[in-house]
Parts: sequence; structure tokens; C-alpha cells
Amino acid sequence: MDSLTHIAVGACVGEAFFEKGFGKKALFWGALAQSIPDVDFFAGLWLDTSENLLAHRGFTHSILFALLVIPGLSLAADRIHRPHDIMFKKWLLFFSAEVFLHLLLDGFNNYGVGWFEPFSHHRFSFNAIYVADFFFSIWAGIAFLMLLILKRYHPRRKFWWKFGLFLPLIYICYCTFNKIIITNDVKDILRKQSIPHTRYFTTPAPLQNWLWFVVAGNDSGYYVGYRSVFDSKKQISFQYFPRNDALLEPAREEEETQRLIRFSQQFYTVEQWNDTLVFNDLRFGQVVGWSDPKEKFAFHFFLKPEADNQLVVQRGRFAKWNKESVKALFRRIRGN
Repeated sequence: MDSLTHIAVGACVGEAFFEKGFGKKALFWGALAQSIPDVDFFAGLWLDTSENLLAHRGFTHSILFALLVIPGLSLAADRIHRPHDIMFKKWLLFFSAEVFLHLLLDGFNNYGVGWFEPFSHHRFSFNAIYVADFFFSIWAGIAFLMLLILKRYHPRRKFWWKFGLFLPLIYICYCTFNKIIITNDVKDILRKQSIPHTRYFTTPAPLQNWLWFVVAGNDSGYYVGYRSVFDSKKQISFQYFPRNDALLEPAREEEETQRLIRFSQQFYTVEQWNDTLVFNDLRFGQVVGWSDPKEKFAFHFFLKPEADNQLVVQRGRFAKWNKESVKALFRRIRGN
């Protein structure tokens, strides 16, 4: 999830734990605790881009990190707020709920979370909700704002923390339901259309949960398409992209290339753009692919020493968005 969503959800959890007994300080501790795993953001200050891709949502999003940081946060809060009548085990329970909730929520996105770092580099991802989904975040955001405004003993504070937690919970359950439906449909479609594949994934297209991006293929290449929960026909119009592994051979043994392959979880293609070799990570979707099925991939990394790849995850996320592409998105959501 994005940082603002974590802050808002964390504040609501803080209010739920302490309510009137701790005042608005609970909002602060909740927002802080939900943000702690994202300290890996600072790694980008000294790591190069390919290293930072693996560092993000790596160790600081692991169970081991959570077990190390939770006692420290609990001790700090316990000492700062003395004298108080809050038992230490409540601090532990509170910070455990906050940190582990952060790790769980990030697992619903497509980036992947290293829950078992440093013992295993496997990244976990449910691919059930887009990283910035207005329909998930808005409820916690409204609740956070109201909790900031309302006085400490206002009777409506209880309503607002419930509003900020239960509506996002309902929505994420709805997203998971959509994920199950889409995945089952895709399995049938891949079989009926005889799409050769050894691996596949489904993930929401940007900013919503009704249109899904579908990738299926093998080491030769990938078939890419879109599936709406409102589609009536059991078919997908796929566009094929060869993986072009041969293009990667001159740079395959370089550390940067190895990191990119590991990060992509094998869902990548390679292209030659004029004199530049380009590594595409398919998991982040296409640039307005619902409008043009042959469009470039949002994540494209230039394998060139002097290339600027700092914003590689964000570079193509909203490129070419305009009035017409947004209209096309809504048309495709409505179904075929």
C-alpha cells in the first residue's frame, strides 16, 4: 500500500486499541508503527536502482525485522509515557498488530514482500489489489481526518475508527473475491484458447479492481491481455511478446542483470530500442495497454551505464494517460 494509506490505517488501529484512555497520542503511535517497515525507503540514498528494487519490501518487511522492532517500540512508548496504567503486554500487542498488519497489507499488492528475509529471498504477493486504490484508502483517510478533528472524549470517535477499519476490510475481501473469480476464468480461458504457458499471473489494472491484467507464458515469451469482472465472453484477446533472452546474453552475468531477473520472478522480456537494451518487468503492467495492446511495459529498465533508472517503477505507470485513454479504461471495465 502507499504510505498515506498505511498512516491512516495505523492511526485508526491506534484509536481502536486505546480509545479515550490515551487520547490523540494513539493516532501518532499508530501512524508511526504502520510506517516503520517503510524505512527501507532510505536505502535508495546509497544503493543503486537494481539493489534498491530488492531492498524495498525486503528485510524491513520480514517477520524477523518485525520481531526485532516490536519490543523496541514497546519499550520506547512505555518509557516516554510514564507514568501510565498501560500494561507492557498491551504495548507489545498493539505494535505487533500494527507492524504485522503493514506486512500483510503490502502482500496484497504485486511488488512482492520478503516475509522470510534473510533466510529466503522468495517474495510473497497475492496480487489482489492495486498499490494505490482509492476505493480502499478513502475510508481510512476520512476516518483519520475526523479523529484528528474530534475532541478526545467525543462519543463519535468510536464510530470513526470502526468506519476507517471495517470498510477497507470489506473492500479488500471484495477484491480477494474478484481475484478468485478472475483467476478461475483465466485458467479456463488459457486452456480453451490453447495458450502455452508454464507460469501466469493476474493483477488489477491501475487504480481499481474490476479490470485485471493477465500474463501467461514460458521462457520463450508471454501472452498479455485484460479481463474484466463484467466480461460475458469466456475469451481474452492476447498480444504475444517474445522474451528475447538471446539479447540479454552479453549482459547476463552482470550483477545488475541478475538482480533484475530475480526481482522480476521470471516475468520479463528484453527489447532493443535503437542502441539501448531494455529489460521489461511485466508484473507492473503496460502503459495504457487496455487502449493499445502493443504498448510498452510500465517498468522498463535501460541496461546502459549512463541511463537514468531511478524512477523505473513509476516511470511508465501513468504515462500517456489522457481523456481518451481514461475513457477507454472505463469502456473496457464495462466488459466485452
